[in-house]
Amino acid sequence: MTFPYDRARLDALVADVDARLATVEETARAASRVRMRSPGLGAADLAAISRFANSPDAPRELKDLARRVDAGELSWRDVASGRAADDEGVQRALRTGVPDLRRAYAAIREGEDPEDVVEAGRPRVVGDDEDGPSRFTEDAW
Repeated sequence: MTFPYDRARLDALVADVDARLATVEETARAASRVRMRSPGLGAADLAAISRFANSPDAPRELKDLARRVDAGELSWRDVASGRAADDEGVQRALRTGVPDLRRAYAAIREGEDPEDVVEAGRPRVVGDDEDGPSRFTEDAW
């Protein structure tokens, strides 16, 4: 007994499946080349942390930590990597902004550009010609 089928239609379907599989394989190869994790904080990122920690806007606990880093007791890399996580001064500094730092850290680990993360954390200012409060943050709505 023979099975009735349209050979040309079957060949077209097989060719379509083969082409789709080739696309899937190429996509998988491309995806395997993508780094899923951020390489961590670079020298420029650590310098930005240091600049903020030494700025007038930094909380007192972070300024205290910056003085210890400047004195050579530990480094910003020690803090960023977690090697200094048990240090009481580091813990105090982190507690001052832990929710914001956690969001920023998660974003950086997910591969966000540190400059974009910093910019997202800055308060948004409404111009004087607009209705509404003179200063607010994006999350105030």
